[in-house]
Order: sequence, then structure tokens, then C-alpha cells
Amino acid sequence: MEGAVSEKQASSSYTYWVREAREDAAPLPVPRKLTQDDLLSQQSHTSALGSVWNKAGTWEEKNLNKWASNRIKELLISVGSLVLSGGKAEITEVSKCSGDAYLVTVRNKKRVGYTYELTLKFQGEWIIREEKKMIKGHVDIPEFSFGELDDLQIEVRLGEEKDLLHQDKLQISQDLKQFLQPVREKLLQFEEELKDR
Repeated sequence: MEGAVSEKQASSSYTYWVREAREDAAPLPVPRKLTQDDLLSQQSHTSALGSVWNKAGTWEEKNLNKWASNRIKELLISVGSLVLSGGKAEITEVSKCSGDAYLVTVRNKKRVGYTYELTLKFQGEWIIREEKKMIKGHVDIPEFSFGELDDLQIEVRLGEEKDLLHQDKLQISQDLKQFLQPVREKLLQFEEELKDR
């Protein structure tokens, strides 16, 4: 009967294809660990970037967070002290350095990137109303990414200085924004080093 539907087909609302094990079917490949000989033979033949197993260079991502965080901290601590209009200040610590850095190999081309947020501790001396004052605080650098250092911003948070007037705080904050250029230069150096990884 041509128009008849079997009982099994009528009770099921959909059908799907299932591969059944057949004797004449090719066996599934078994993964194997690369030997030292495999590695040596691949090194002489490969011009691909990335790992030996990724001969085609299709997609491979490498996490560089640990190296990047340590390197950013080293570079920013090395900024040293700056002589400002009302005194001098230096970065004493990178108290927050959070984000991600990575190296991606796509179609046999290397691409790097990162996104970070920073908080830098500073201390300095200012002459305020003919009196030398020790000032401490933080410089926050909100989220920034690879290739966007021209748009870098800094925000200044002063410590609890009770005898400072509002105008004094504004002047100190304005002075501390001079850290923007040396910090940008250090982060540009970081980007260049990241590209060479």
C-alpha cells in the first residue's frame, strides 16, 4: 500500500539519522600523543605560527595574563617621581591590575590584545600655604584596551587630608594628571613587548 503510514512512523513526530556500527565502516581515529620525533620533524617543515598540533594555523588562543600583569606593574613602578607645579609625587604601588591579555593565532596570523583596569598608589609632597604637606592617594585608570591608549583617562582620589581646602585638593588633582603622559608611554612600551611575544 503506497499511501499507508506504518504504525511506528505515525507514533513518532520526527525522525532522525543514527549511525549504527557496521562491520564494513572505517574505524574512528584514535588520538595519540605526539612523540619527540614527531615534534622534530614538524619543526623543520612548519612555517605556521602557534602549536605543532595546529598545522593549518586555524585558531589558537594563548592566555598571557600572568606575564602581562607582572610586566605592567614593573613598567608603572619604574615611572619614578614627577616634579609638579606644587610639589613632587611618585607611584609607590600598583594596587589593582586586573584584566586579560592574550595572543590569538588566526589563519596563520598572530594577533594580540588586552583589556585592563589599574589603580596606582601615590605619595608626594606639596607646598600648601607655605607649609610642606605629605599627600597620599590613588590614581585610577578605568578600562583601557589594545590600541586605545590615546583615549586613556585617569581619576585622582586623595587620602583623608582634613586640613586641605577644596581649591588645594583641586590643584593637587590637577597636578597628578601629569602622570597621564608617562603612564601612557609605559603602556605603549607594554603593547610593543606584547606584540613580540
